[in-house]
Amino acid sequence: MIKGNFPIEKLKALPTPFYYYDVELLKETLNVVKTEAGKYNYRIHYAVKANANPRILSLIAENGLGADCVSGGEIQAALKAGFPARKIVFAGVGKADWEIELGLDNNIFCFNVESVAELRVIREIAASKGKVAPVALRINPEIDAHTHAKITTGTKENKFGINLGQLNGVLKELLETNHLKLIGIHFHIGSQITDLAPFQSLLIRANEIQDDLEAQGIRLENINFGGGLGIDYYHPNHLPIAPFGNYFAAIHQLLKRRDGQEVRFEPGRSIAGPCGTLIARTLYVKEGETKRFAILDAGFTELIRPAMYDAYHRIENITSNEEVETYDVVGPICESSDVFGKDVELNKTRRGDLLALRSAGAYGEIMASQYNCRKLPVSYFSDTL
Repeated sequence: MIKGNFPIEKLKALPTPFYYYDVELLKETLNVVKTEAGKYNYRIHYAVKANANPRILSLIAENGLGADCVSGGEIQAALKAGFPARKIVFAGVGKADWEIELGLDNNIFCFNVESVAELRVIREIAASKGKVAPVALRINPEIDAHTHAKITTGTKENKFGINLGQLNGVLKELLETNHLKLIGIHFHIGSQITDLAPFQSLLIRANEIQDDLEAQGIRLENINFGGGLGIDYYHPNHLPIAPFGNYFAAIHQLLKRRDGQEVRFEPGRSIAGPCGTLIARTLYVKEGETKRFAILDAGFTELIRPAMYDAYHRIENITSNEEVETYDVVGPICESSDVFGKDVELNKTRRGDLLALRSAGAYGEIMASQYNCRKLPVSYFSDTL
């Protein structure tokens, strides 16, 4: 089997489970993002929710990206990692008062507002501070991203954004209010989207919305298309970097960009996902009557995506080159859903072998829990081992 390039002897000596980050791949990914986005002068804000490891955040900040935050804690983490406040956008349907105050006190770039109720609270808090809050309206464009139901965000049934039918009413209230400044609109239709067709549909809708707003005398300084670009979980060794070039080119081809308008994106998974791997040790190989199980010391407490989303992660036995056998790869958690993969082909696996669960850099470490009173794993980096 083709496997990733890991410093196996060094990894063997480390207590498992742990997260291993390929810093060189992250840097290469960031270079591709900057190069491809730079062709069109697009602005990139990294979605902190994908991975908020302090070293990962610092590396991304050093490369000049902004930050997309969905909580006050993420704003604090972004500022600590070196992201300038002027490059921070704050999204989320449930912003608490203290989080809004944090954003205002630090003069962040803008609030992506998701409801008229939120708009009114931001106005009240901004007024109490004698400030004007910059806001972008998150619009629900009624675009089905055709991804997993739990990571679809752009339809009427989702909790996110302002529905198209409500937009004019929200705009009227916003534009008649002091202490708020409309600086743009924002979209985000879902996550792990590998077909560009939904993005193309979004561009058509965005053009229509802009035309309608301009007919009302409203000109937008910014348009933000959120994130959502997927990665190839099946072929991390052959396709380790998301197709940013095709993605940005498709946006450029279809968007009716206004003079001087800034176009923004909020990728998370596509930046951090490929560089991370969860390394686990095989505790037992259990021979059942119909199944052979590789039981690991990592479970959904370390990588919840398979249990939560039925997500696929490529699994490799990086310490065996023997013949290939079929295993159900499972964790030690006391839940039947603690399964990383069924009928997984692995080189013959024995107690003590290290298994690599690939493409775990996004929604791996950040979603880890201490269920079953387990300790949170540590992280290691390719350039410091």
